[in-house]
Amino acid sequence: MKETMVQQLMIEPKKITFREVPVPGPGPDQVLVKIKKIGVCGSDIHVYHGAHPYTSYPVTQGHEVSGQIVELGEYVKDLQVGQRVTIEPQVFCGHCYPCLHGKYNLCEKLKVMGFQTAGAASEYFAVDASKVTPLPECMTYSEGAMIEPLAVTVHAAKRFPDLKGAKVVVLGCGPIGILLIQSLKSLGAAQVFATDISDTRLALAKDLGADFTVNTTKEDYAAALLDAFGPDKSDVIYECAGTDTTMEQAIQNARKGSTIILVAVFGRRANVDLAKLNDSELDLNTSMMYRHEDYMDAIQFVREGKIQLKPLQSARFAFEDYQKAYEYIDANREATMKVLIDVDPSEE
Repeated sequence: MKETMVQQLMIEPKKITFREVPVPGPGPDQVLVKIKKIGVCGSDIHVYHGAHPYTSYPVTQGHEVSGQIVELGEYVKDLQVGQRVTIEPQVFCGHCYPCLHGKYNLCEKLKVMGFQTAGAASEYFAVDASKVTPLPECMTYSEGAMIEPLAVTVHAAKRFPDLKGAKVVVLGCGPIGILLIQSLKSLGAAQVFATDISDTRLALAKDLGADFTVNTTKEDYAAALLDAFGPDKSDVIYECAGTDTTMEQAIQNARKGSTIILVAVFGRRANVDLAKLNDSELDLNTSMMYRHEDYMDAIQFVREGKIQLKPLQSARFAFEDYQKAYEYIDANREATMKVLIDVDPSEE
């Protein structure tokens, strides 16, 4: 193994550099992972544009990752050198009320690798063994780097407990929206009605499980929903776009007494009709990241062929071309789903 490695560093918005640093040795409860692939997500893009409210610079990014264990700390017994793994990037205290009640994704002091603490955008990454999840041998490293966003949608889907046979609306068909469509179907949803303002994204949503799709710039959402599901409309609506427009569509067109689940992160304070929310006695629920069981379910769904990840892989860039990946995303927003960084291009 090399004594030094290359590490990515975003020193300020839109400025990425690389530095050579020593390869870290794993602590007694850690493993050393040779990073293979990194996914770029919407939150990374916010950091790139200086629009992430909880990230300061400089920062090493990388929270959607896959790799191979190359060294074990002396106390690590349940993992092996050579295993394919992904990493759960939450750093939580373990002592606050949410942590003590199994909801560590809501930790009062939650940090996320690549945002409030160093991420894995390096050739090697030392990480607590407790944050490592093994991948099946049949899964590619590219797929492994997408388990993190898939776990987001598995967790979100499970926030509505009665999915079996449910009629569901998904507003917004970005990567999270399309992964959510597949997660909903994997968990028993009967029909999914999906909206977006891009025909390209809607076509992919249809290919990957949506039963009905509507471009809301071309068709009336309320009328299309009635055509698809009838006067009873949907059992639950998932908001994955993060705009006042889509949240208003959800509130104004929800069946009275039904549920709206907010999955998207709003970049600014929302301006929506809470009086209508109240008048219809709607349950407004939310979803925040994931827990370990969501990772395990996500991996199982991919293993069983219930969820396809490869169709969402839009482009890949060499590690040294990290900045070009962001530039590509900015130039191709409508057609881009998931961009991957090849830290180690020798293996898929």
